[in-house]
Amino acid sequence: MASINTCYTSVACNRCPGIVDWGKNGLICSGYSNAVALHHRQTKISSYEIVSTRVGHADKVNCVAWIEDNGSGETDFVSCSVDCTINVWHTHNNQIDPQPVCTLHGHKGSVTCVSALYLPCDNGNVQKPQEALLFSASIDSTLRVWSKCGKETREIQVFTFGEGFALTVASCIIPQHNVPVFACGCDDHSIHLYARADDGKFIKLSTMTGHEDWVRGLHFTTDENGDILLASCAQDHLIRVWRLAHKTELESAPNPGKAIADMSLDEDITVKEKLITFEVRGKRICFAVYLESVLSGHENWVFSVRWKPAIKDSSHNSLKLLSASMDKTMILWSPDPESGIWTEEVRVGDVGGNTLGLYGGLFSPCGQSILAHGYQGAFSQWTYSNISSTWLPEVTGGGHFAPVNDLSWSSGGGDYILSTSMDQTTRLHAPWIHAEHEHTWCEVARPQVHGYDLKCLSVLGKYSFASGADEKLVRVFKAPKNFINNFCQICGHDLNKEVNEEECKSLPEGANVPALGLSNKAVFVSGNEDKEKEDDIRPGQYPENYFTPTDLKAPPSEDQLLQNTLWPEEGKLYGHGYEIFSLAAHPNGKILASACKAAKADVANILLWDMETKKIIGSLTGCSLTVTQMAFSHRGEHLLAVSRDRTWVLYQESAPGCYSIEASVNKKTSCHSRIIWSCAWTHDDKYFLTASRDKTICAWSREKVAQSGQELPTKPASTLTLTDSVTAVSTASITLKEDRYVIATGLDNGQILIHLWSPHKDSETWTTLITLSQSEAHHLTVTRLAFRPQRGRVSYKQEKDYLQLASCGYDHAVRVYDLHISDSLL
Repeated sequence: MASINTCYTSVACNRCPGIVDWGKNGLICSGYSNAVALHHRQTKISSYEIVSTRVGHADKVNCVAWIEDNGSGETDFVSCSVDCTINVWHTHNNQIDPQPVCTLHGHKGSVTCVSALYLPCDNGNVQKPQEALLFSASIDSTLRVWSKCGKETREIQVFTFGEGFALTVASCIIPQHNVPVFACGCDDHSIHLYARADDGKFIKLSTMTGHEDWVRGLHFTTDENGDILLASCAQDHLIRVWRLAHKTELESAPNPGKAIADMSLDEDITVKEKLITFEVRGKRICFAVYLESVLSGHENWVFSVRWKPAIKDSSHNSLKLLSASMDKTMILWSPDPESGIWTEEVRVGDVGGNTLGLYGGLFSPCGQSILAHGYQGAFSQWTYSNISSTWLPEVTGGGHFAPVNDLSWSSGGGDYILSTSMDQTTRLHAPWIHAEHEHTWCEVARPQVHGYDLKCLSVLGKYSFASGADEKLVRVFKAPKNFINNFCQICGHDLNKEVNEEECKSLPEGANVPALGLSNKAVFVSGNEDKEKEDDIRPGQYPENYFTPTDLKAPPSEDQLLQNTLWPEEGKLYGHGYEIFSLAAHPNGKILASACKAAKADVANILLWDMETKKIIGSLTGCSLTVTQMAFSHRGEHLLAVSRDRTWVLYQESAPGCYSIEASVNKKTSCHSRIIWSCAWTHDDKYFLTASRDKTICAWSREKVAQSGQELPTKPASTLTLTDSVTAVSTASITLKEDRYVIATGLDNGQILIHLWSPHKDSETWTTLITLSQSEAHHLTVTRLAFRPQRGRVSYKQEKDYLQLASCGYDHAVRVYDLHISDSLL
């Protein structure tokens, strides 16, 4: 009858180190909110998109890591969470299995970092499952070692750090000996090295000191001589490269045994070489451990170091090290072939705007691309060009890094989606139209970067919208000329049809945000001259982010999104006494309704604004608490408002811009017993729906409630009871056979349901077509649902059997679904 698939998922990773890992299989795994995501490279372009998400934790995910496998290839990864658990996930055909392979319990506090690897196969026992070792550290001051063999998992060892704790952990296999070792960096500024003994337990080999602050990142690699290299980074802004040089029995100390050696720096910054000798399976293994180099180049905490992957059967496996820092840059380091001195090969990043640095940097499996993730969860990718011999920025996925409160399709045909979030940004999503690949949704612009958490938005015209935040005013924005040009080129629209020539001439080129300001200033010419002037007058002070016109044929990079895609403010609407909570625009965009947070009826009024004069033209009473959502009917003749006081009010237009109460319910007569969170009109305006925390959706006949006026209306035309609080509702612009409406509902637990409702049936008026699970929809509260205002998918012509639904939620995600309606329903 109907089928649905997710065509777009936009979400940023959580803001912590180790939350992203790029596997040798070419897939990227990441953690967002309480879930994990799998990113796959799109065909013919280097951009990655989320292809699978799964929920397995009860709290925020802190870290993810592929289980390293030098044999058949990586198929499993691990995730650790604030909920004190560790999950092992299996992937198949670029999809994550619905349930974790296993969940490890043992930690008493948030698990902050993890490393995992498969041990080499035992040739003598082919039937024995391959064993994996997992190393996890927690704020409970322990580091735990786990063994996974097939479906069996067990904890094999616990290391306790007293009042301290491990901040990072890394593991590897000693070449030729197949002995696992791991290192952990701690808050005592030291690195502790361990190796596995014959009894399966790990023994301490060495403590390496030298860092002067918390150690935040570790990573192992093996060079062409078989020596092990360990890179470490810390909050002291420095990176250290340690070498574990393999020694033969003749070179090693004469007395075998399980020696524990301490590494330390002399006063003149020279390093003593320490010999580590231990026995495994009757063989003596000896290493000389010493500090090879100290790398200084970052100006802030360094959170991540990664070695370039070694590629089999390649003659270009030169050592390279990638570091990421809170100074907003990544540095690629390499040793000089002659002197061996490590030098800075290239520096990328320095992303402008209001970013606060990078948490991690990763190499692609081939080493030709690097990826950074930052404090705001954004991804930035660069790929090496053999033609220009430079690292060029690439299109990357991303999204909001905090709960998304509202979204809306653009007016008219619904060519793009605007979403607004508590991460203080408004983002514009649209499909990238390209002749060489399928249509791919991506973030095309970031019209608003604010200083307050954004709560709501409403589209006023094709290129205009209003937004409300935790402040007492409404801000109105209009697209600049540079955005419209780029949008048409990226999304395949005809510029001449979008705006007329006269209107285009009057538009500003772009927008800037003044230093420490909140308002987007219009820019009519490039600000390069002003920038030079400001640098002379105010050196060292907070700089302004100057807009630079760009000509884009592909979606913008993170740096361009932050600085060159802002929309200028067209006006500010003052009138409310408290923070703005909900907005709704008349279909023609000339009237805007706004409401603010209200604890009493005196301030729960709805203000109506004339968007040409930006002045108040009406104040509507009727609700006694915060108006949670408003919706104009499609013809603009009615305005519906629902409230925290469990009531709804229907206003009718008596004259242009003048609305008065046509019908309402009070607390005693309302059929809802809890807060009404959402409302929607059917596309023909015959019915409206209200959705409540009391787990019900009520459908009302506008004609019948109008006849009853402000007294007790006749009963709802229909009521549907669901399994959880209903937080969002939307109706499609289509009527199916037997006069049935397509209605989507979002629940407090994150699920989304698609229903058919027939007001003319005596029984079974509601039919649930599709239920989307938390992994397919959202795993936290669904805050808004919105069907595209017309049939078909964006950029596909003459599709009558498709609908598109957009959703957003507290799990930070924005999703777009393609809903296919079979001919039997049409």
